[in-house]
Amino acid sequence: MQQSSLESRCMRRFPLAIFPAAFGLALMTMAPAMSAEEAQQQEAAALTVEVVKPTQQQWPETVPASGWLKPWQEAIIAAEIGGLRITDILVDVGSVVTKGEPVAKLLQDTVEADLRKQQAAVETAKANLAKAKADADRTRKLQNTGALSQEDITTKLVSEQTAQADLDSANAALDSIKIQLSQTTILAPDDGLISSRSAQLGNVVSSGAELFRMIRQQRVEWQAEVSARYLSRISVGMTAEIAGPAGKIIKGTVRLIGPTVDSNTGRAIVYIALPPDDRPPEGIYVSGEIELASTSALTVPDTALVFRDGLNYVFTVDADHRVKRVRVDTGRRRDGAVEILSGIVSSDDVVKSGGAFLADNALVTVSGASK
Repeated sequence: MQQSSLESRCMRRFPLAIFPAAFGLALMTMAPAMSAEEAQQQEAAALTVEVVKPTQQQWPETVPASGWLKPWQEAIIAAEIGGLRITDILVDVGSVVTKGEPVAKLLQDTVEADLRKQQAAVETAKANLAKAKADADRTRKLQNTGALSQEDITTKLVSEQTAQADLDSANAALDSIKIQLSQTTILAPDDGLISSRSAQLGNVVSSGAELFRMIRQQRVEWQAEVSARYLSRISVGMTAEIAGPAGKIIKGTVRLIGPTVDSNTGRAIVYIALPPDDRPPEGIYVSGEIELASTSALTVPDTALVFRDGLNYVFTVDADHRVKRVRVDTGRRRDGAVEILSGIVSSDDVVKSGGAFLADNALVTVSGASK
């Protein structure tokens, strides 16, 4: 009786002894599960991204080039008459002129005096011709009457011809002096831009001396040096681009392909005509590219690229919304997009931007639909 009562009392106390241990074990089992759920919620809220599909575009293949901006053609404005003093300079460097516009004037007094002298000589020659012609007309009337010897007849007729020749010579000399007078006003030979000036007020010029230099029609061209291996693929009329002042993109066209290759550098010159409206200043060394035939390019926005450790990467998103860092090789760049040569395919979902804040295998929230 005493043993049974003791056992009964022990049995009643045993459940009370194990209950705290079992409850503690249950709490310990639930704790890791709640921590994992909280960690997942925290990971899911790490970043919201937008994804895009790589697209196929037709892009022209380009040839890199560099060279000087030079005038398409230069015109020399020189004096055609010498020994005269410059009295007026009507333009300066930077002036835009039109064909036939006066740019300078020379002293005209001496030439005007010669002009008046020659005009008098012409009048004298006309009078001599009139007298000789009258004598010749009388001689022709009398030559068959025997009143004049044959020698007198010949003399009168020859005098008429001589007087006519003297008048023609005097008129020619008069025309020459008129030309010299017109040459005292120096005119622009074409439309263009004055690029240099050597004329000085008061200088006595010599015939052929350069007074001004001008860029014809204000046309500046890019003399681009390219590798000789590209010459067979470049043709007249192709489009080219250069980065002008302040980074402005200027488009031009291939005007001429140089016929020779520099034996030291293995490069040839391609002449690119630039539009006058976007004319950059000449004398600048610039870089650019010449567009060849178009080829297909797999492209993504350039904001998708992540540059780390000297390499280019993009992040792709899988069906579980986890990102994967993928190394890619890049090619051409155009209008905010970049060509991907290897690493991804057109069916991949690529993170459009913000890849610099992602880690490999991170869980993300996708905003919007894949494009």
